[in-house]
Amino acid sequence: MPALFTHEFATDPYPAYAWLREHAPVHRTVLPSGVEAWLVTRYADARETLADPRLSKNPARHSETAHGRGKIGIPGERSANLMTHLLNIDPPDHTRLRRLVSKAFTPRRVAAFEPRVRELADRLVDGFSGRGSADLIHEFAFPLPIHAICDLLGVPAEDQDDFRDWAGMMIRHDRGPRGGVGRAVKRMRAYLAELIHRKRGEPGDDLISGLIRASDHGEHLTENEAAAMAFILLFAGFETTVNLIGNGTYALLRHPEQRRLLQDALAAGDTGLLESAVEELLRYDGPVELATWRFATEPLELGGQRVEAGDPVLVVLAAADRDPERFAHPDVLDLTRSDNQHLGYGHGIHYCLGAPLARLEGRIALSALLGRLPDLRLAAEPPELRWRGGLIMRGLRALPVEFEPVHW
Repeated sequence: MPALFTHEFATDPYPAYAWLREHAPVHRTVLPSGVEAWLVTRYADARETLADPRLSKNPARHSETAHGRGKIGIPGERSANLMTHLLNIDPPDHTRLRRLVSKAFTPRRVAAFEPRVRELADRLVDGFSGRGSADLIHEFAFPLPIHAICDLLGVPAEDQDDFRDWAGMMIRHDRGPRGGVGRAVKRMRAYLAELIHRKRGEPGDDLISGLIRASDHGEHLTENEAAAMAFILLFAGFETTVNLIGNGTYALLRHPEQRRLLQDALAAGDTGLLESAVEELLRYDGPVELATWRFATEPLELGGQRVEAGDPVLVVLAAADRDPERFAHPDVLDLTRSDNQHLGYGHGIHYCLGAPLARLEGRIALSALLGRLPDLRLAAEPPELRWRGGLIMRGLRALPVEFEPVHW
């Protein structure tokens, strides 16, 4: 059996996932944290597992005390009193909170946000286009979604640098100072509490004001729930998009014929291929490698394996989305792929609420990069690139690129 969770595995986990799909599709393993969990790797099993009501999202269902020791979930969320968010709860609380957030996070609000995201993308490209080189993670993929989600939530411009620092600490969790993530989460929690209090007195046309309005018209949203909701929208809404832009651009740079296809379509004003391109990039090397934690509420069978009550279950989205039983030529990047029901944003009641915003940001980011820097190329050999540690997300630490300097 191939080794899991090594440096080589982080660089390219797909051969190991192919082996698991074929030989041990539901596999019990010890994670780097020491927690034992089941990995689900086949598409059919993954889709079924993501929608199985016998699998709870509540970490209190775990048979061990690992969550209390910070080995499960987002570091610092328990001590900062940020547990009551959509990734940690089940119906009926999940149903109530998701309905409230959906009232505030409407397709109309996301669509109206497009000009602002485009303006952000252009401003970021302006910052490095005259130089001829850039690190696309730190100078583009990271700041774009952080400023976008801050604008959407209603974080004032003068406070957004603080948010960027806290988010940076969270995304560098394996390289920052010890305890840094927990401190960043607590600072963010204190700030959100104060911002919610301010928005109650002076509501605006932003998402936090929308959450407050939704709860003031009937169903109640506690201050803890509002802070946890804003926190998870920020956390889930920026790191996934950082990785979508980073992994997606990297995949295009390594597949020049596909990149040319997309560039030609964009130059001709055809945006249809851009939409299918984002879906294929999500499937091929998506931002979320494993779906967030689930815990069996009773003994059950998964892929022929008996899972006991309290056992953690992790659906490997990256493995399911390369399953040859579901996708023709799954290891081939094909931007024209039409039958593409990937699981990149999950499935079932926990399907990612922010998927429309992430897709919008992905489309705008790729069109800005390919449209404005047509000769964009990698400035490092693939083996030199480093992938961030961590169980759930998959993303590059840096993406150095070169291009002909452009002065607008």
